[in-house]
Amino acid sequence: MITQIRPFPKKTNLLESNVSGKISKFRYQSEPKKKQIIEIITVPNVGRQQNQKNVAITLDAKLIQSILIKNYSHVRITEVKTPKCLVNLAKRKPDLVFSGVKYFEFDGDQVWLNDFLDLHKISYIGSNHAALDREHNKGLAKSLIKNAGISTADYVVIKPNSISAHNHLRMAYPVFVKPIIGGDSIGIDELSVVFNRQQLDAKINQIFSLLNCDVLIEGYLTGREFSVGILEDELSGNLTAMPIEIIAPKNNRGHRLLDFDVKRLDQETVTKVKNKTLHEKLSKVGKSAFVALGGRSFGRIDIKLCAKGLPNFVEANLMPGLSKGYFYRSCALNLGMTYDEMILLLCRNRVSISGEKTISLDKTHRL
Repeated sequence: MITQIRPFPKKTNLLESNVSGKISKFRYQSEPKKKQIIEIITVPNVGRQQNQKNVAITLDAKLIQSILIKNYSHVRITEVKTPKCLVNLAKRKPDLVFSGVKYFEFDGDQVWLNDFLDLHKISYIGSNHAALDREHNKGLAKSLIKNAGISTADYVVIKPNSISAHNHLRMAYPVFVKPIIGGDSIGIDELSVVFNRQQLDAKINQIFSLLNCDVLIEGYLTGREFSVGILEDELSGNLTAMPIEIIAPKNNRGHRLLDFDVKRLDQETVTKVKNKTLHEKLSKVGKSAFVALGGRSFGRIDIKLCAKGLPNFVEANLMPGLSKGYFYRSCALNLGMTYDEMILLLCRNRVSISGEKTISLDKTHRL
């Protein structure tokens, strides 16, 4: 495995910031085209799978190219099929790689794209490999969050072939049971809220059988659910937090859960957080969690309120989808961004570290 290049970011005091206000409107189309070279990297999708294990963000490469070409003279799409493709990429040394690919598999070996780009000092959108590993394992993420002094529900990790999980619990029922890895709420359904030992064993066995991974059991948070989009100004390190509320319909058991079917069928409602005090509390937790996990560039932090109404970290996504999902909606509802403006900002923000003047945010967004 290629050695990590970028060190863990320094912690800053995130709890003093004011996140009210709006970002300045961007009028990219009125600016002359930049000379920087942008390369969109994709991988072959054999069998046209909906979810590829080695891809964190499924991009519409041609759409992204059509947006970026408005401001950059050289935007190309490259499908990486062999190690030679990566060698040629390093020789071209573009100013920025725009990609959602995590890693490539060549003859059984994994090569992480961001490791490769770090090694060759090529900028890219998103966080590095080490940060992605931290958020990928939800148990590890919660451990780091807890050590950073950020509120999160009590939890325990159960491995296959363990003695009954009931014996490991140090929390009262009900509890919430989910896979320790994976996204899109895979493995989460109405049986994830567990009220007794029999239900607990049944749900754990279901996850072991279907997903073959460890299980995370955590105290059930009964409050409202939110997601906080995060944008980082690469030059200053300032973070902008963009909370949204996500309201799932009640299921047959009376619970509002963002389970797999709710997301798949797009049944949830997404709204702006209008209460200023709640907006600030969610923003503080979102920013703190982003830094604790070593996030960079952009990401999304999921939060739920406990019975006392306090925000608790649930999980993170440091490579959130770039379709019109939760991250885009957090940008649109909080900052009034169009989809094109979001894509151009993500690109220009990273290109700016190699010399281009960065986009300025309203000062009320800065730390």
